[in-house]
Amino acid sequence: MFKIACLCVAILWVVPSRAQVEPSAVGGPPTLDDTQMMTPPPISGETYPSGVSSESQSNYLSGGVIFTTAYDDNLMITGRTSSSGDETYSILPTLKIERKTARQLESLIYSSGFTFYQHTNAFNAVSQNGTANYQFHLSPYAVINIQDSFRQNSNLFNQTNPFAAGVVSGGAPALTNALISPFANQLENSTSGGIAYQFGRNAMIGADGSYELLHYSSASEFTGLYNSDLTVGSTFYSRRLSRSQYAGAVYRFSRIATHPVNTDTTTHAILGFYTVYLNRTFSVSVLAGPQHYDATQPPAPSSSSWTPTVEGSAGWQTKRTNLAISYSRIVTGGGGLLGAYHSNSVDGSARWQIGRTWSTAVESGYSIYKSAIPIYTSGNIGGHTVIGTASLRHMLSESLNAEVGYSHFHQSYSGIQAASLFPDSNRTYVSISYQFSKPLGR
Repeated sequence: MFKIACLCVAILWVVPSRAQVEPSAVGGPPTLDDTQMMTPPPISGETYPSGVSSESQSNYLSGGVIFTTAYDDNLMITGRTSSSGDETYSILPTLKIERKTARQLESLIYSSGFTFYQHTNAFNAVSQNGTANYQFHLSPYAVINIQDSFRQNSNLFNQTNPFAAGVVSGGAPALTNALISPFANQLENSTSGGIAYQFGRNAMIGADGSYELLHYSSASEFTGLYNSDLTVGSTFYSRRLSRSQYAGAVYRFSRIATHPVNTDTTTHAILGFYTVYLNRTFSVSVLAGPQHYDATQPPAPSSSSWTPTVEGSAGWQTKRTNLAISYSRIVTGGGGLLGAYHSNSVDGSARWQIGRTWSTAVESGYSIYKSAIPIYTSGNIGGHTVIGTASLRHMLSESLNAEVGYSHFHQSYSGIQAASLFPDSNRTYVSISYQFSKPLGR
């Protein structure tokens, strides 16, 4: 059944929702009007856009193929006295469909290809990415949203995809945000659904739930990594204070389990949020409150406590510039680590359209993890991750683009041998992409 489910998900891949600079209103297109409310980033959990406004489009079928050659100076292979690098070659066909009507939005992105290593043939792998989103307006003031995303052997470090969506979220970080080993054979999947209902001129309620998994199929090659499952449920109340200001409350439940070493972390949080839309392209959000966690990590006794939680995000998008940043301080688990830990993370992205045919982009992230069970002295006791990518893109023609980039990855985890022996990795790449786009019938 698991293989069948994975196949179905691979066929119906998912994309995170639209921009959170000004999220979609419950009843129609984004607008700062006096009737239909918007769903601010802390409760929508959507991903900020990565492209500039001139690149946005709807009711289109687009696709293409991407060829990338890269050099990684550290494949994080254990059992060696020094780091080992290799050249890689990948080919990645991509297809995107987006269709929007007055009552529904359908979005699908799927890409699947191969990555070949020049010398380390054992690392050759099939890579897949998929995101899909479906929104349906039951009425002008009620909307249902269903999303799914799937990723195989692909992460922010070892892939380049000009058609990819953004990486900065306005909600809590996902289970898979703990980037531990970019070269491990891994599978990630996230499925979520929610409903929002505006029951008054300035009042909205809603609820959503999600399930995520992270599975390493060759964990023996990367000692210290653990599979994870995450279940999340939340409900919210949102109040519009003015045309551009929103405030409200969120209750969030989560349960994270790891295996084959069994640990369990359950959290409950009661949070208040505030969002201000300074204009149609610039928003700032903050969410904070108490969080209670109960963690079980044998052989240590169970541990529980209250801790403050803070999350914040901001996004700005113009015709030529796109900026997004987020911060979170929560207790969570999984992501390759064992047990429960205090997490502090910052993610940011920026893109500038330098000229008609030139653009540049920067993506970065920093995360630090500390064990929430201090007496536990074996296995993963925490660490930190730093990742950054800078790229330059040139449009050779309407259909052909070239991109060069550099990525740096640093990590320090005493419980993961590959990370403790060779903590740094550098990657340079050159990518050529061909794409087409055509409008869909209306």
